[in-house]
Amino acid sequence: MPILRISTGETGPRLHGVSAPLLPALRHALSADPGPVTVMIHGFKYQPGHPRHCPHESLLSRRPAITSPRIVSWPRRLGLRGQPGEGLGLSFGWTARGSIWHAWRAADAAGAQLAVLLGQLARLAPGRPVHLVAHSLGVRVALAALARSAPGAATRAILMTGAEYRATADHALRSPGGAACTVLNVTSRENDLFDFLLERLVSPPVAGDRVLGHAPLDLPHVATLQLDDPQSLAALRGAGFAIGAPQQRVCHWSPYLRPGAFPLYRAFLSGRLEMARLRAILPGETAPRWSRLRPALPGLPLPRPLPLR
Repeated sequence: MPILRISTGETGPRLHGVSAPLLPALRHALSADPGPVTVMIHGFKYQPGHPRHCPHESLLSRRPAITSPRIVSWPRRLGLRGQPGEGLGLSFGWTARGSIWHAWRAADAAGAQLAVLLGQLARLAPGRPVHLVAHSLGVRVALAALARSAPGAATRAILMTGAEYRATADHALRSPGGAACTVLNVTSRENDLFDFLLERLVSPPVAGDRVLGHAPLDLPHVATLQLDDPQSLAALRGAGFAIGAPQQRVCHWSPYLRPGAFPLYRAFLSGRLEMARLRAILPGETAPRWSRLRPALPGLPLPRPLPLR
């Protein structure tokens, strides 16, 4: 079963690169495989159709035509290899290039179109499990969609180093659509620099709010995994999930580049790793900001907070 490529359009979600209508293609793809639907959502700097930055030809492709050390095939690592019974993979592309402020606004608009797509899936295949896998600003897209969706529109979600504020995420995950979705929130101190810059450049919805990497959500249907925490990695190893240790002090792409991460994601999405067990495995505490940089920079002052725009 091929990955169905979908991009945002002027009037709503559309098939990428062709003029054929979306709904018949969705209906056919859903009928061809009764398994779960996995919607994959990229982050900043990607743009459908771009010669070097098209997500459908890179991260979200089974065989990426665009190569880079930062690009791996999400579908293949999620188990969407084209065999019957694996379910349907949807590559969801949106325009995430330009300034961070432009992409920030575009992410919310893309979330509205993703909500339309989730509604279409619910009407065409009621009760079919729908999974969301998102990274960086793609997490903002996913949360914006959940906030606009009915219960059951998405059943499970993996949010990797999300570029979103806690208050917005909390609102989305308490909404009818969000409250019915089981969520794995993946953070890492490797992402501290990127979180810091986002908090300096984009004003929070609530004064003093922090991004998801530094303000974990205290909700019963959410588990937070700090991917560079030795205690968390040791606990997961004891449970049969051997995730490699971090190799860099600063890395925005670690949640999908780290060896062993995708087997954990597959177990979570399939339900083999239940939320209750995952929350019992993972430590409740997380390391403070800059903890990965401090050993490398003894005595060096850390960045001072700047005024928010």
